Amino acid sequence: MKHDEIRSYIARRAARELHSGDVVNLGIGVPSLISAYLPDDVRVVLHAENGIVDEGPWPDPGNTEPGYIIDASGRPTSVLPGGAYIDSSLSFALMRGGHIDCTVLGALEVDSFGNIANWIIPGKLLPGMGGAMDLVVGAKRVIVAMEHTVNGKPKIRTRCTLPLTAVGCVNLIVTELCVLQVTPKGLLMLEINPAYTPAQVQDRTEAQLIIAPDLKPMA
Repeated sequence: MKHDEIRSYIARRAARELHSGDVVNLGIGVPSLISAYLPDDVRVVLHAENGIVDEGPWPDPGNTEPGYIIDASGRPTSVLPGGAYIDSSLSFALMRGGHIDCTVLGALEVDSFGNIANWIIPGKLLPGMGGAMDLVVGAKRVIVAMEHTVNGKPKIRTRCTLPLTAVGCVNLIVTELCVLQVTPKGLLMLEINPAYTPAQVQDRTEAQLIIAPDLKPMA
């Protein structure tokens, strides 16, 4: 698959984890594509940590009228009728208070213990962590949606080597190769891309994977 096809494939599968009525925060990168793949009968409330509740679709790139707001990634966005603009303190209170049903984020690394590193690579300039730390410890469910490797190197590690965002918070990992559930015994492969075998997925993964007895193909 081409790069854009990989990103869409991951986003489509991750979208199936969201349910009507969920309050959801979508991170930048692959997670930001998920809202485009929600079924017509699934209505979620999108939260942006810079102060938007019930975020709407991205504006038409060809529309040059001023006045658009931006989401937490700096991308122009909109708010649906009935949605709200809130201040930063209230937005972070929603996150820290356990009012976000699900957050879907990208990651630099995830490991077999559900630890996540997604905010900095030492030595590289970064403006800040943003809301990631608050989201992963405050959301009721944490899903990582990311490409399985970077430059051919595994992103799913036995233990993270980069500075952690949070410890033991990840529930599910969705990549273009498989769907992994974080369990007390390790990473359980629930679904696999039909184009690959379990051995091929394991070869691209540092952490030891547990294969579910009823392993299913990714839809």
